[in-house]
Amino acid sequence: MKPTAINTSSAALQSKPTLVPTNTVSTKDGFSVRARIDPTLPVADVIRQLCSNLKVADHPALYALRDERDVLITDANLRRAIKDKVNLKLVNSPVVEVVDIMEKLSGREDKYLKLALFSLQKYIQEDQFASEFLKREGLAELINVIAVTHGNTLAYALKALQNLMSLDYGWSNIPTPFISRLIEILSNPSNLVNVCRPATSILKRLVEADPRFATEADFAGANKSAQSAAGPSTSKTSVGGKNPAALKPGMKAPSEGVWNYGFDLVFDLMKAQDGDEPWGNQGERPIKVLETVVKRLSSGDSMMAMDSMLLINSLLKNATDTQWEELADQLERLNVRKAVIRLTSLTTSEELTSSTLEFQANLMSFAYRRKNTPLDLSSIYVRNALDTIWAAAKLPQPEPRTPTRHTPRSSPKIHTGFQDVGNGDGILYEEPGSDQQFWVKLGFDSENLRAEFARIVELLSEHYRLFAPGYSSAPSFQPYFLSFHRVHNLALKFFLRIWDEIGAAASDFSRVAALAQSQINYALRDETRPWHEVEHDFSESEYRVVRERQMRELEQQDDLLNKPPVRTLRAKLYKDSFEFIRSQRIQCLTQGAWFVNGIPAPLTGAGSSRESVSLKRHTRPWKFLRLDKSMRYLHFVDSVVKIPIRSGLEDLPERIDASLLLEVITNTCAIPPNIHPGSMSPSDIPTTGSPLVAAPLSFSLLSTRGGSLADLVAENSTVFSDWIDGFNMLRGDHFTTKETADFVQSLTEIGLKIKLLDLSGEKVDIPDALNPPPLPSTTDFFFADYD
Repeated sequence: MKPTAINTSSAALQSKPTLVPTNTVSTKDGFSVRARIDPTLPVADVIRQLCSNLKVADHPALYALRDERDVLITDANLRRAIKDKVNLKLVNSPVVEVVDIMEKLSGREDKYLKLALFSLQKYIQEDQFASEFLKREGLAELINVIAVTHGNTLAYALKALQNLMSLDYGWSNIPTPFISRLIEILSNPSNLVNVCRPATSILKRLVEADPRFATEADFAGANKSAQSAAGPSTSKTSVGGKNPAALKPGMKAPSEGVWNYGFDLVFDLMKAQDGDEPWGNQGERPIKVLETVVKRLSSGDSMMAMDSMLLINSLLKNATDTQWEELADQLERLNVRKAVIRLTSLTTSEELTSSTLEFQANLMSFAYRRKNTPLDLSSIYVRNALDTIWAAAKLPQPEPRTPTRHTPRSSPKIHTGFQDVGNGDGILYEEPGSDQQFWVKLGFDSENLRAEFARIVELLSEHYRLFAPGYSSAPSFQPYFLSFHRVHNLALKFFLRIWDEIGAAASDFSRVAALAQSQINYALRDETRPWHEVEHDFSESEYRVVRERQMRELEQQDDLLNKPPVRTLRAKLYKDSFEFIRSQRIQCLTQGAWFVNGIPAPLTGAGSSRESVSLKRHTRPWKFLRLDKSMRYLHFVDSVVKIPIRSGLEDLPERIDASLLLEVITNTCAIPPNIHPGSMSPSDIPTTGSPLVAAPLSFSLLSTRGGSLADLVAENSTVFSDWIDGFNMLRGDHFTTKETADFVQSLTEIGLKIKLLDLSGEKVDIPDALNPPPLPSTTDFFFADYD
C-alpha cells in the first residue's frame, strides 16, 4: 500500500515536488495541513497515518474524517472526496459521538438534551453511527425522551427517530404504548408543525412496515444489516401480538426485521384512542387523529400538507380486507375528497402532483372494490346510510318500532336494484339532508327509481373505467371524479328529467340510460372545465340535442365493443398492458441512461420549500444513472463528458437509496450553460447571467429526509417519459405522462382487435349477457376425468 504523505510546511512540499497535496485536513485544535491521500487506501489506514504524522496521542479508532458538510468519509465516498479536493476534518469517531450523545440523553438536562438531539438527527443516518447507537440501547432511550418532552425538543427527537426509521433494521421492537403516544401527538391540532411533520412520517412508516408486503429481499437485507447492528441484549419479541415468522410459508422473520407493524395495528390504535367501544357505537363521531390529519391538508405549510397526504395514501393503499370499508367511510365523512380538491386548487407547485394522482388511484381502487361489494344490510355503515336516506325521503316506517343500531328503520327490500353496483362509490354514505326535496321527489321506496339511482352509479363507473382494480388511474388529475357524489346527483336529476319529458315507461329504461351515458361522456369530456359548465350541460341540455348527438355517436361506434363480455375482455387486456408497460419502464431504469445535472430553479407556487440558487457551471455536468436488479439502489457516476459505461455496476461507484425517494416532480431545474443535451433546441439553454428557467424535460427526485436526491434534465422526451413513469411505477401503480397513457391504451386496443378478429373468423356470436343455467335437480353426479 502507498503511504499517505502529510506535509506541514511549504519547504517540505518544495523538497518533494512529486507529492502534490490532494486535500486540506483540519484538526479539532484548529490546526490545518495539506495532505496527499492515496485513494486506494481504506479510510481506517488514512486516519491511522494522519494521526501518526500529526503526533496524535489517542488511538486512531477514536477519530473519523468528515467533509465541510459533516458528511462522514467512508470507503465508498473517499475516492470522490479526493477527486473533488474536498476540505476534510479530523473529528471524533461515531463511537465517541454515540457515547457523548447517550450521556446527554440520559441526563435529561434541557440545555444539553436539545444539542444532543440536534446532532443525533444528523448522525443517525450514518450506518456506522446507527449501528453503535442501537448496540447501546439508544432506541429505547430515544423513545423515553419522546414520551416526556414537548416543543422543539420533541421535534428534534421525532426527527431523529424518523431518520433512524429510514433504515431497514434496528426498530423492530417499538412498543405499542409509544405508537399510541405518537397518535396522541398527531391528534393534537395545537402541536407545532415541526413536531407533526416527523410524527406523520413515522406513523406512515409504521403503516407500511406490514408483514404482508415483506419480500425475501427485505428479509435478507434486514438480516445482513442486523448482524452488524444488533447488540447482545436485543429483544426478539414481535410487536402488537403479530408473529412475522408465520406470515409467509417457508419464510422466517429476521431477528431485526422491521416488518412487525402494518395497517391493522396502527388503525386499531387510532380507534382505541377514542375509547374502547367500536366506532359505530360512538354516535358516528370520526376518529380524532384522522380528522386532524385531513384538516392539515389545508395547512399553510406545503410540506405539512404533503406529509398528511402521504399518510392518507399509505392508509388507503395498505388497508386490509377487514377494515377497508371502515376507513373509507371515515374518510368520506371527513370530506377528504373536498380537502384534496381545495389543496390542488390553492397550490400550483408540482410537489403534490404525484401524491394527488396516487390518492386518485387509491380512490379508484376503493370505488372498484365498493362497486363489487354486495349491499349488506347487516353492515352498520349501510344501515346508517339507508336510514338517513329513508328519513330524508320522509318515507313511512315499515313497522312501529324504535330503531336501534341493530334494527334499521329501512325496509329490507330497499336493496333491490343495487345488486349490480353494490355500494357504488360511497354514494349511499353521502349525507342527503342538504337536498331533502330531491329525495322526497325521488320516492326512494319505488323499486324502479332505486334502479335508476344504481344505474347512474354504473354509468359513471364505466365513464371512469372502474372495471379493473388498481389499473384505472389517469395520468392527469380528475377533480370531478373526486366530486363523484355531486356528479352522480346531477346525472340522476338529468335521468329523471329526460324520463319525465319523454313520458317514458318501464320498457324505456335502457333507452333513457343510453341517453344518460352519452350526456355523462359529453359533460365530463374535460375535467378542467368550470363546474358551472358541467352543471349547465346536465340541467339545461334539451332532449332533442342529446338525442341527435347520441345518434351521431352510434353511427361511429361498433355495437360489439359495447357488449359486457367485450368490456370485460378490454379490462383484462388493460391490466396486462399496464403490467407490460410497467415492466418496460422499470427495465429502462435498470439499463441506465445519461442525464444533465440540472441547476435547481425556483419553483412556482406559494409555500414552496425549495430555494433558488445562483447559476453556476457544473464541473461534471453529466450524470449516468442505473437501478440495480434488486431495485433497492440507484447507482450513478458524474462525468465531464459522456463516456462508455459497461453493463453492471463497476463503473458506477456512488449510489442513492431508492427507499428515500419521496416524490418525483417535473419542471424543476435549468440546464447549465454551454450544455446541449440530445435533441433540445438552443432556445432551451439559458445563457450566463440570465434568470433560471426550468427546462421542459427536467425533474427532481425529492428525498424523505428533505431536499433533492438529484436534479436531472433528460436528453429527449422518450427518456423523460420512461424515467418519470419508471420512478412512479416503482413507487406505486400510477403514471403521469401522456406518452405512457397512450402506450397502455394503444396496446389494449390492439390486443382487443386481435382477440375480436379471432372470434369473428370463427363466426362466434357474442351474447349481450350470460344467463346462468338452472341448478341441477340432484347432487348425485360427478365430473369425469379425461386424459
